[in-house]
Amino acid sequence: MTKKLLIVDDSNIIRNKIARALGAYGLEIVGMAPNGESAVRMFGADRPQVVTMDLTMPEMDGIECIRKIHALDPGVRILVVSALADKATAIQALKEGAQGFLCKPFTEDELTEAIGELLSEEAS
Repeated sequence: MTKKLLIVDDSNIIRNKIARALGAYGLEIVGMAPNGESAVRMFGADRPQVVTMDLTMPEMDGIECIRKIHALDPGVRILVVSALADKATAIQALKEGAQGFLCKPFTEDELTEAIGELLSEEAS
C-alpha cells in the first residue's frame, strides 16, 4: 500500500524539493501546507501516514503543529526538516511526537534515507 505524505514548510522551494524527491521515492503526496494551521486541516481531511515538518512557520509553528497532528493520530510518522539545528528544539519536537530530524540544507539522498529509516522503524 502506498503511504500518503503531507509536506509542511513555509518555503515553496523546499516543499517542491521534498515533493520531487519523495514522489520519486513512491510516496503519494496528499498535501503541501505553507503553515501549521493549514497542515492540521489537511491532516484531518487526508490522514496521511507520513509528514515532513518545518519548525519555523507563520500562524502555527512546527512544534505546536506536531502536538496537534500527533493528538489526531498517535501512529503518524513525522520527520522534522528544519534549519533550526539546536538540540533543545530537536528534543522538544521528538517529545511532541516527531520520530526523526533532518537539517536544512539537505540533499535528496539525505531526505530519502531519513524517510526510509522512519518507515523501516514503523515496520519493525
